Amino acid sequence: MKEEIERDIEYLNRNKIVYRLAPWTDIPSKVYKWGMYFEDGTHQCYELFRTKAKIRSYKSFKWHLIVLLYLNPQLSQDEFVEVAQHVRNKSSGFVAFKTPDGIFDTIIYDVFCVDMEIAPTNSRRKIIFNDGCGLNVGEKLSIVGSIIGRSRKVTEQDVYETMLYLNDLGNKITISKLAEALKCTARTIHRNMGYDLKKEKISLNNSLK
Repeated sequence: MKEEIERDIEYLNRNKIVYRLAPWTDIPSKVYKWGMYFEDGTHQCYELFRTKAKIRSYKSFKWHLIVLLYLNPQLSQDEFVEVAQHVRNKSSGFVAFKTPDGIFDTIIYDVFCVDMEIAPTNSRRKIIFNDGCGLNVGEKLSIVGSIIGRSRKVTEQDVYETMLYLNDLGNKITISKLAEALKCTARTIHRNMGYDLKKEKISLNNSLK
């Protein structure tokens, strides 16, 4: 089996590149010592490179660059392109494919055409943990299950959030594990797992060594 390339996240840290941002105007339904709960969810949470999963499509690559530019308005055009080049480089561990120069140039052009006054589209999140909350991933998953699992209806986004925490835990994502975490039936998981989510499940599982 080919050895997985470690993601060079330290490059972003050294250059003070912001790649995570907590909700800034949405008000949580409840605030805990470990983080926040949004009953109706919030789109104002950006956590790039949260899991081990690599970027596996041009569409996802472009979205990541749009978010990076949105979160780092201080960057000049040349500085941003340098960051994008780093993320693009397969040896940096962020992407699972090579991007030809022509396609990369087109993506960069499209990114700079985006209105950065508008927050980039983002998945809805219900539970957000504080950095340094002191909980291990297993404890986080228990909280996700206890809060989301007791809600009246499990949604596709709830399944996606739980998939991310299972991946963080280093566990292979299965229907039975999702059902157990969310305290629902396997049928409910199947009903809330569309084509895109099935692809993401495969991608997350492939990210595990």
